[in-house]
Amino acid sequence: MKRALIIGITTVGLAFSSCSTVPLTGRSRLNLVSDAQVLPMAFQAYNEFLTENKGAVLSASNADAQRVKRIGNNLIASVKSYMNSNNYGDLIKDYKWEVNVVQSKELNAWCMPGGKIVVYTGLLPVTKDDAGLATVMGHEIAHAIAGHSAERMSQQMVAQGIGVAGNVALSKNSKTQSVFNTLYGVGTPLAMLSYGRNQELEADRLGLIFMAMAGYNPQTATAFWQRMSAASQGSQKPPEFLSTHPSDATRIAQIQRLLPEAQKYYKPAGRVN
Repeated sequence: MKRALIIGITTVGLAFSSCSTVPLTGRSRLNLVSDAQVLPMAFQAYNEFLTENKGAVLSASNADAQRVKRIGNNLIASVKSYMNSNNYGDLIKDYKWEVNVVQSKELNAWCMPGGKIVVYTGLLPVTKDDAGLATVMGHEIAHAIAGHSAERMSQQMVAQGIGVAGNVALSKNSKTQSVFNTLYGVGTPLAMLSYGRNQELEADRLGLIFMAMAGYNPQTATAFWQRMSAASQGSQKPPEFLSTHPSDATRIAQIQRLLPEAQKYYKPAGRVN
């Protein structure tokens, strides 16, 4: 009982001492892991995913793959420009950007820490056009840029008691790789990572800026999320207070409030690439 109490106190102390802020938005977060620790796990998990889905990854000559990669490269260029102009270039210096398209009926896309981006073909009819693709890809890239995976890992580690006593030995800890793989569903059909509501809305904000800088009109984002809402009407969604994602209405309302900010970055005449 006494030992459990000590561990509990240590865990809470570790959590409080490891709080930081998201550099791009100033939101307070729990951060027990660094990119030096997370990125190798991300790259390993990504390679495992590509190996397990080798037959489903579209070739570079495929028209859908070419379009997604073109839009992805435009967004990557805008992210680099944004980060460098705001003195955050060091946060992505170790990123190894890559874009792939996977043949699947899933309405899914994701970006792992380190810039590994995957879009599922099932999402393409919902994105409809280049701006729709830029909306969802910018949103997923924003999750990586804001360090949401590391934040979720930190929360899971505290919950599971990994790394208490003030020492988070991630580089040689198989449990932490397991936490990462669990969060990303490695070894199982990969579903869109379930971030918290604050993280989702934060990714919406940054994603709007990234797509605007890449030359895609952020005004179109509302239409994409409306189509996404309609496409998922058949699924059972929990009430917003029980969900890690904001409700469709909440998301769309916030996007509308954020449009004036994002519109300042919009460069319709030419992209940053």
